[in-house]
Amino acid sequence: MVYLTGDTHGDIDRFRHGRLRWLSRRDTVVVLGDFGFVWDGSKEEQKKLDWLRKRPYTLLFLDGCHENYDLLAQYPTEERFGGTVQALGGNVYHVCRGSVLTLEGKKYLCFGGAESQDKEEREPGVNWWPQEMPSDEEYAYCEKTLEENGWQVDYVLTHDAPSRFLDFTALALGESSRLHLFLDKILLKLHYEKWFFGCYHKDVALSTKSRCVFCEIIPMK
Repeated sequence: MVYLTGDTHGDIDRFRHGRLRWLSRRDTVVVLGDFGFVWDGSKEEQKKLDWLRKRPYTLLFLDGCHENYDLLAQYPTEERFGGTVQALGGNVYHVCRGSVLTLEGKKYLCFGGAESQDKEEREPGVNWWPQEMPSDEEYAYCEKTLEENGWQVDYVLTHDAPSRFLDFTALALGESSRLHLFLDKILLKLHYEKWFFGCYHKDVALSTKSRCVFCEIIPMK
C-alpha cells in the first residue's frame, strides 16, 4: 500500500506512532515536502535519519522550502521507481522534481519546491537556500516527462499548489510565484485522478480532486 502524509519537519514521532508504526516492506510512504531530516547535519539528526533508514517500508519524500539543499546535493542520483531519485541510504529516497514514479501500478507525478514567505528573515546557506524554487531545467524536465507519459498520470504529488487551487481558499493570500503559475499550466493540460499537496499545514479537501495534507496519513487505495 502507498501512504501519503504532509510536512514532517524532522518530527520523528510522525513515524513512531500511529499507522506508520505498523507498515511492512510491501508498503511505501511519501512525504509531500519539508521532510526536515536533511537540515543541520547534526548527530541528533543523523540518529533520526539512521532510524528511518532501518524501517521496513520504502520512504520517499519531495523537497519543500525547509530543506538544506547543500546537504541534499551530496546524495547520489539514480533511476528508480520509473523516475529520478536521490538515495539517502536504506529505503529512503528524495524524489527529484518532475519525476513520474510508478508505484503499485499507478503513475505519480512528483514536483517539490516552494517559496519561503519569510526568506528575508533567513540567512542564505544557513536556514534558506535559493534552490527551494525550481530551476528552468527542472521545469523543462517535468514537461518532458509528462510529454513522454502523454500528459496523463493517476496522481499528482506536489509541495506547493497551483494558484487556481489557492485562489478559492484561505490557504494562501498574496501574489502568485512562478511555481504557482507553472503548476497552473500543468493543471490545465494534465489528465489525472487526484492532486495532493502539503506546504500549508492543514488537512482539508478542496474538491473531489484536490487535497491539502498535513498530519493525516492517507492510504492510496
